[in-house]
Amino acid sequence: MAGHNPKLFSSTKPQILVLVSLALLLRTRIITGPRDLVHKLSHVGFSTELSSSELNQALQQLYVEGSDGTRQLLVPFKNSISKVPLHPTSDALFSSHKRHFPPLPPSAQSKPNVDRAFLRQLLAILRIVFPSYRSSEVGIVLIHSTFLILRTVLSVGVAKLDGKIVKALVSADGRGFLRGLGLWFLLAIPSTYTNSMIRHLQSRLSLRLRTRLTRYTHDLYLSSDPHLRYYRISGQGGIDGVDQYITADIASWADSLSGLYGNVLKPMLDLTLFTSQLSRTLGFRGTAALFLNYYITARILRAVTPAFGRLAAVEARLEGEYRAGVGRVGREAEEVAFYDGGHREREILWRAYLRLIKHVNSIFKIRIAYEWTEDFVIKYLWSAAGYCLISIPVLFTRRLPVGMQPGPRAALTAANNAVADRTENYISSRRLLLSLADAGGRLMYAYKDILELAGLTTRLYALLSSLHNLPPLPAYSPADGDNVDVSIPASGAQEAAARDHLMITGSNGVGKTAVARVLAGLWGAGNEGECKMHRPGRGELFVVPQRAYMVTGSLLDQIIYPHTYPQFLQSGRTMEELMEILEAVHLSYIPSREGGWQTRKEWRDVLSGGEKQRMAMARVFYHKPKFAILDECTSAVSSDVEGQMYEHAKSLGITLITISLRPSLAKYHTQLLTLSGDGTGSWTLSRIGTAEARMGIDREIGMLQSKLKEVEGWERRVKELEVMLGPQGAVTR
Repeated sequence: MAGHNPKLFSSTKPQILVLVSLALLLRTRIITGPRDLVHKLSHVGFSTELSSSELNQALQQLYVEGSDGTRQLLVPFKNSISKVPLHPTSDALFSSHKRHFPPLPPSAQSKPNVDRAFLRQLLAILRIVFPSYRSSEVGIVLIHSTFLILRTVLSVGVAKLDGKIVKALVSADGRGFLRGLGLWFLLAIPSTYTNSMIRHLQSRLSLRLRTRLTRYTHDLYLSSDPHLRYYRISGQGGIDGVDQYITADIASWADSLSGLYGNVLKPMLDLTLFTSQLSRTLGFRGTAALFLNYYITARILRAVTPAFGRLAAVEARLEGEYRAGVGRVGREAEEVAFYDGGHREREILWRAYLRLIKHVNSIFKIRIAYEWTEDFVIKYLWSAAGYCLISIPVLFTRRLPVGMQPGPRAALTAANNAVADRTENYISSRRLLLSLADAGGRLMYAYKDILELAGLTTRLYALLSSLHNLPPLPAYSPADGDNVDVSIPASGAQEAAARDHLMITGSNGVGKTAVARVLAGLWGAGNEGECKMHRPGRGELFVVPQRAYMVTGSLLDQIIYPHTYPQFLQSGRTMEELMEILEAVHLSYIPSREGGWQTRKEWRDVLSGGEKQRMAMARVFYHKPKFAILDECTSAVSSDVEGQMYEHAKSLGITLITISLRPSLAKYHTQLLTLSGDGTGSWTLSRIGTAEARMGIDREIGMLQSKLKEVEGWERRVKELEVMLGPQGAVTR
């Protein structure tokens, strides 16, 4: 029928009002409010375009400190500066979270599963990424949920409108068809906008979760004295490849959780609303069959689902081992090159890579049977079940009794209307069933994602649990008045006062560096020794290891490390003072050679071994600590420059504690501690310049003089060899 259909018009009038209201809402704060909130969440204040020198200055400055003590990190972005506020995690928060991270048994780390342990671990981590109900992450989740619900409601509306358009075609209702087509395009506007916002908010949520968890892990991992977790996590914590945990695992966990939320919430909403809508059409028998289909599908897929959580955890561990191997070659490139060990490192890396690839291939093989069953059940079994369910209201429709049959014309009209109604119900139900099958499929796929999330959650929980449960090293301060027993040396009561420059010597392996580690607070002190000491307070002790560390940053950063540029400015120090320091270590040519103080390079590769050691001594002169522990830190420096640096350190009032095997350094110290290498733990402490010390020096002088007496014989032998190897010697032979 091509005429006007008042029934169709009356049924579509409420939808027109709804769509008009929805279009008006799009222009109001009700809809733009969430968009503005998302904009505020992602908004970071950008300044105007800056010059290259201003950008370099921002890179050097690193952060600005507000009047209330907060810091804003300066991040260069598109020739401008983004100011990101920093809120360091307090020790009180770490203490309150520690009870949620009890140590994880080794068996639980290797066998993650979806159980109560997984839920407990997940809730512990969620307390970090969702610190309060007013956090921005909660706001994103609420907005995301709103759009997910709106998408489901729109899907129901699209299904109904689809049925009405087809009904208008079957009924030959042109006006109804055009009206339905117009409503279709109006409904497409909020639908497409909703889909885009769902994807955008999911990405924003993943980024926020990753940022929150990364910041928390950084603050916990890089905590300073007395914890030093970054120093002890590999040994005492038993965590290898921490870089894999902090970089890749946190990012994968955030992506998995944010994607899982949308992949679980929306299918559940779809199943609820679509089932509710279909029950009106299918009746009791169809609804019961629908729930029976859900049950059978869940049982089949649960029976064939592999342990994806365990597989994901193993894959992450193997990925970390491979990443660590590549990083090791990059860090130790020079040492590897000296040994020409490229082929050996290649074999090690290739073996680690093959272990990873074999495991990934095994996962692919396992997924074949699972995905085959999954696709068959979701795509074909559900589609067949859908057709059967659609047929129920059609095949079991009761016919009118014979006595109540209408006339021929009325019967034809009733038949056409019945066909149109059945067509409308069929199209709407079919679309809802297809959407229902898609929702069920995504919900079943989500179980696999939950298992993978369980594996990543277990790895992150293991890291955070180990960091939380590392026992802090005891903090010692001169103000405490407590004495600390040092296990080396182990007997003999002696006392060393400040300003007594001490040199520690002894054969290799006797524990010279162990003393430095105890003094620096890296190791706990023993309780058996009789030699008592007070550990200096924070900032009063500076340790210079043999292998100089070059920090990422500018040339200026190499001298002031671990201070930052704002701390340098606050200290009132000047560039002239820095040049004087470089002159004291014979590096005054470095700024002009490398392009200035703001030059940023990979300094560990740019500077030679001797230059790096002298740069480490420049840090001592910059910070001027009360005590400086020098652990073989001038082994690559010439003796004359070495002596000048020692004299300069003493002139600054720095008490030196030197660990070295060089006898020539003894003259810059007042006491000499010699550790015995006989395994008994014996030691001797003598004042340099006394008869005992002179006897030791005289012994060394005598040994050197005896060797000098042999020089004349060596020279004669060299001349004989030159004659034998010369042309005349060859003719004589």
